[in-house]
Amino acid sequence: MASSSGNDDDLTIPRAAINKMIKETLPNVRVANDARELVVNCCTEFIHLISSEANEICNKSEKKTISPEHVIQALESLGFGSYISEVKEVLQECKTVALKRRKASSRLENLGIPEEELLRQQQELFAKVSTAVLSICLQIQCAGMQTHPFSFTPAFYPPSFPR
Repeated sequence: MASSSGNDDDLTIPRAAINKMIKETLPNVRVANDARELVVNCCTEFIHLISSEANEICNKSEKKTISPEHVIQALESLGFGSYISEVKEVLQECKTVALKRRKASSRLENLGIPEEELLRQQQELFAKVSTAVLSICLQIQCAGMQTHPFSFTPAFYPPSFPR
């Protein structure tokens, strides 16, 4: 199985992920390197097979995005129907984890501060920074003009600075 670029690593599962799965599944079993490579290749082929079938099912249903239902139908049509109940359980677990992540990452909701108040605070901070920057710019400009009105060399350089 070669990719268009000629590099097989572009289209395989990371070996570290496979090694971790093997260790978790078979903690007391030694697995030869060529057997690990075979597992990587089998996993990659399986993913390609399921993906291609799910893509065909997706196209037949005139959809543009492969959904979990397309993958489940692909498993069934390819003769892997015995795995569907486990796949559905894993899908539900993934949805639950994703929902928990979204809830945990929504900082605005967790703050308990209305969005209008946050916007007002942000605008206030922008105004303060703007005023401070303008003040600094004016001080620099005035310092340069008072000492050297016709020179572009700012007056705030130390005396030892080469001019």
